[in-house]
Amino acid sequence: MRRSEFLRAVDDEFGPRATTLMSDLVLPGIGLTPQDALEAGVSPREIWLSLCAETDVPLSRRYGAGRLEPRR
Repeated sequence: MRRSEFLRAVDDEFGPRATTLMSDLVLPGIGLTPQDALEAGVSPREIWLSLCAETDVPLSRRYGAGRLEPRR
């Protein structure tokens, strides 16, 4: 997962709450907020999965999130 895909996935999943979650929620498995984890070089995929687990995002919406549809 690329950083851009991660940010798109967060916006799509959490909408108006995305900014608050990115800056305020400390992820237990990482020990940082998602924003701080990105800045520290933690893999966006690791952050995404941790964020999903912490906020109870269903498994069906975790894989492939943030990817654009292929061009035709």
